Amino acid sequence: MKILVTGGLGYIGSHTVVELQSEGFEVVIIDDLSNASEKVLDGIEAITHKRPIFEKLDLKSKIGVTDFFKRHKDIGGVIHFAAYKAVGESVNNPLMYYENNINSLVYLLQEMAQLDKKNFIFSSSCTVYGQADKLPITEDAPVKPAESPYGNTKQIGEEIIRDTCRVDQDFKSIALRYFNPIGAHPSAEIGELPIGVPQNLVPYITQTAIGIREQLSVFGNDYPTPDGTCIRDYIHVVDLAKAHVVALNRLLGNKNEANFEVFNLGTGKGSSVLEAIKSFEKVSGTKLNYKIVGRREGDVTAAYAETTKANTILGWKTKSSLDDAMASAWRWEQRIRK
Repeated sequence: MKILVTGGLGYIGSHTVVELQSEGFEVVIIDDLSNASEKVLDGIEAITHKRPIFEKLDLKSKIGVTDFFKRHKDIGGVIHFAAYKAVGESVNNPLMYYENNINSLVYLLQEMAQLDKKNFIFSSSCTVYGQADKLPITEDAPVKPAESPYGNTKQIGEEIIRDTCRVDQDFKSIALRYFNPIGAHPSAEIGELPIGVPQNLVPYITQTAIGIREQLSVFGNDYPTPDGTCIRDYIHVVDLAKAHVVALNRLLGNKNEANFEVFNLGTGKGSSVLEAIKSFEKVSGTKLNYKIVGRREGDVTAAYAETTKANTILGWKTKSSLDDAMASAWRWEQRIRK
């Protein structure tokens, strides 16, 4: 079966493509290469011995999206990763985020409405919860006003999909609310490689350790947490990728209990920024140059997942530890800098 993966050359997308191909799916990737490289195809092929079909396309082009689906009418499912994702950048440039993340979703759903098989996996985020009242966060936690335009695009995206499913019972979708993906494929053939200055913690850690960045900034140490730094649920990207295949198979097998479902994807354990730094230092044997600076707008104090729903209904759970993820991220960083 042919599966479309938008943003499939990006960090999470590329790891999911590997897992899909390993399960025998034929994969078509759409990516605009705004935050990814076509060289990622080589890494995917090195792991799976299969090269996915790739089309460079900006999903903000409605004409381009329509043309794509005219040529690929046999798509059996869509996994939608393509989106801008930096919290800080979204605060500074909200309209760019609304245009890209919302318009591309709408154009995809409009074209999918014409398909025989309407199976849709949405790359959502724990940011939809804002600063949750209770930890760990369950799927039933109230969706609060977003802390950032990025988070708001995920909230709006879920609402758009829910409304689409409500009026079209043949449309089946699962929104996967990720916590914080980190790490790299164990082969070190693919990993997180942001273009420009990293917006996420772990690539900034590894780039600092290898000498590309002079210093790592830790945004705030005055939060109401044990060590004063923000707490997040860091999940290995391979565990996360595998969850997409499980969710897709749920839709393909008509095992979904409703035509719109939501699952948290995390480890169920929160780790502070300083704990993440200590984990990296332990597995790498490298001392990091970091500095405590002021808080960053848009950051919540703590967020970690209650994963019972995904564990029981999807039959999925994480296997890798924080140390495992940090070690794989470091192997990837060392390999690409040779």
